[in-house]
Amino acid sequence: MLGPIEIVVIAFPGNQFKGEILPAISDLVDSDTISIVDALFVRKDADGAVEYTEFEELGENADAAFLTEVIDHIEGLISDEDVDELAEGLENDSSAAVLAFEHTWVKPLRDAIVGAGGALLESVRIPGVVVEEVLAALVDAEIDLEAEADAGAELTAGTTTKAGADTD
Repeated sequence: MLGPIEIVVIAFPGNQFKGEILPAISDLVDSDTISIVDALFVRKDADGAVEYTEFEELGENADAAFLTEVIDHIEGLISDEDVDELAEGLENDSSAAVLAFEHTWVKPLRDAIVGAGGALLESVRIPGVVVEEVLAALVDAEIDLEAEADAGAELTAGTTTKAGADTD
């Protein structure tokens, strides 16, 4: 049984893919953290026209050949409609690797949950940038609350002093 599947789009503005991500992908696959189950190369030309191809169809490209070797293919997992939707965010004159990968690291946990009579009810993926924005907003809100508390304390202190001065 498969683990959770995630699709990522790794964009390369100006078509500047140089293969530096390949060792990291290899490490994740070799350590059984992920298993790449489908992958496409997407290119958007200067006019916004989108074309895509399987990595094994890219010919003699060494980077494509590497990815082809680490893909455990499940045919048709990424559909034409998926590519069209995912390519919308791609800038013109850019390319992207669309990778569908299985979170193989979770399979032993899933098996343990099932073995214990449990069930994983939901799994939610929150992009790191969203978490960072929320945390920054919380820090800003905390700073605002502290500033309001300080202003309130100053106001209260000023009122007490004036009240004390009136009673003397």
